[in-house]
Amino acid sequence: MAPATIPWAGEDEADRLLATDPNALLIGFVLDQQVPVQKAFVGPKVLRDRLGHLDPVRIAAIDPAAFAAICAERPAIHRFPAAMAGRIQALAATLAEDYGSDGARVWTDASDGADLIARIAALPGFGPMKVGSLATLLHRQFGVDLPGLAAKLPQRPVLGGVASAEELASYQAHKRARKAAKRAAAD
Repeated sequence: MAPATIPWAGEDEADRLLATDPNALLIGFVLDQQVPVQKAFVGPKVLRDRLGHLDPVRIAAIDPAAFAAICAERPAIHRFPAAMAGRIQALAATLAEDYGSDGARVWTDASDGADLIARIAALPGFGPMKVGSLATLLHRQFGVDLPGLAAKLPQRPVLGGVASAEELASYQAHKRARKAAKRAAAD
């Protein structure tokens, strides 16, 4: 079961793309750093609009300089388009080589929770926070219920637990307050 939409981009078409195209969802997670959530998760739609596809084989095969230029077109898909272009191409190569270009196989082929966590962690551009957030999203909104997965999910609020625009606003406000408190404590 997949949700009809993942309301993180703030645009209906982009939000539907995240829910229906696993490759788009994974690209969005790669882009989710040092930019607002909405900017990161609208990126896959922008990229698809520019390329006409999100085929990992074809993305991985594009000349890196040409792909960086595509990512840097205004509006750029990220505040660091060249760096993110490299990460997207690395993800695309992994999806093409290891998962037959089907991002959903990251979770549908997993044998248990530990295997899923390991598969996500092995994806280029996925650190511990993204691993926990994607695993939470898959469990709560996509119905991925592998043995041992629930015990491996983060116990703190993560983006993957956000299922509505209102929850996203609350999550982002909480995150800003937490960062402000850390800055104040450091001063």
